[in-house]
Amino acid sequence: MKQRKIFITGASGGIGLAAARRFAQNGDALFLQGFQNRKPLEDLQLEFPQIPIQCRFCGLGDPEQQDLLVEEAWHWRDRPGLDAVVLAAGVDILTGERKSWSFEKKLDALWRIDVQAGIRIARNIAEKIQNADQKGSILMIGWDAVEWGMAGDSAELFAAAKGAVTAFARSLAQKTGPNVRVNCIAPGWIQTLWGQNAPASWQEHAVKDSLMARWGTPEDIAHAIFFLASPEADFLNALTLPVDGGKRFL
Repeated sequence: MKQRKIFITGASGGIGLAAARRFAQNGDALFLQGFQNRKPLEDLQLEFPQIPIQCRFCGLGDPEQQDLLVEEAWHWRDRPGLDAVVLAAGVDILTGERKSWSFEKKLDALWRIDVQAGIRIARNIAEKIQNADQKGSILMIGWDAVEWGMAGDSAELFAAAKGAVTAFARSLAQKTGPNVRVNCIAPGWIQTLWGQNAPASWQEHAVKDSLMARWGTPEDIAHAIFFLASPEADFLNALTLPVDGGKRFL
């Protein structure tokens, strides 16, 4: 596969970092957005010194910053354009200081970053690809439980935010095909930072909930992202793909 230009938000950890590494293994040129955690992306540059990797560390809460980031990614290197975009940026409300925030404050943060920033960036890039008469792929991150729901404050928050992302991705695809394919990955129990330190009851629940009898990994999601961004997935559009090992309904 020829070297492509890939833009990934939320690339400092978890799914975004795993996706960046998967594209780097293919030799793709990477424009990566991170926030406060610089070391993982600096390590990635050292791991793949032969790959063009440009890192930008900034927040995504400001629409003006979102637009500037898109412009820089689009015009980076020797040609305007982007072959694939992975919008993996999201607010962690399950660990650290944010864990103790009120329901309303968590919802506001999720809505600004997971929903509004993702929507603005996706629309901006889709319009650029279409105006340039190019081809491209946009990948967004939803949640598998959006389809059936789950009890609890955190579940209500994620259902609201990721439900909006999922519905938006389907609708954007209706407008942008055939030039731009827009698909959504719906992860199940993925062992990111919270999962690594979750209580024993949740560890057991996550394993029992999947037909594969294990936690999912960021790499599992990265493989699905890589496939949906590839030419082999050229006839897949407006898709919501659950990556959860198969849901066990008890």
